[in-house]
Amino acid sequence: MFKRTFAVMLSALLLATTFGFHQVSGQSHIDGATEKSRAKVQSIGTGSNARVAVKLRDNTQLKGYISAADQESFTVIDNKTGTTHTISYADASSVKKAGSGISTKTWIILGVAAVGAAVTWVAVKPVLCDGGAQSRFPC
Repeated sequence: MFKRTFAVMLSALLLATTFGFHQVSGQSHIDGATEKSRAKVQSIGTGSNARVAVKLRDNTQLKGYISAADQESFTVIDNKTGTTHTISYADASSVKKAGSGISTKTWIILGVAAVGAAVTWVAVKPVLCDGGAQSRFPC
């Protein structure tokens, strides 16, 4: 009888411990996401140039700029309607800088590379196609 009672109590203790640890790990994940959102908002900054796209935990997306940020929440103003949304960091699933496509610097680098390729082609083609080498590829 003692062995059976001991086995049941040990099983109950193991189950309680695993469920307790599972809940703690889920809570730290939410806190980590909150800290990540807070750090992203702080790095982007505030003002009309701080454009963001915020995805909330209920899959709602907001676009606008950050007008204010404090320890618990930040405020996003929609560019089109001018409405103000105060968002808690815990409610934000992801915060991304809006319009983070190809920057001007990248376009300049691509343009210089294209011009360099064209100049190289103009300089190399006469050397390869010297009159007798008309059967080669680039000619």
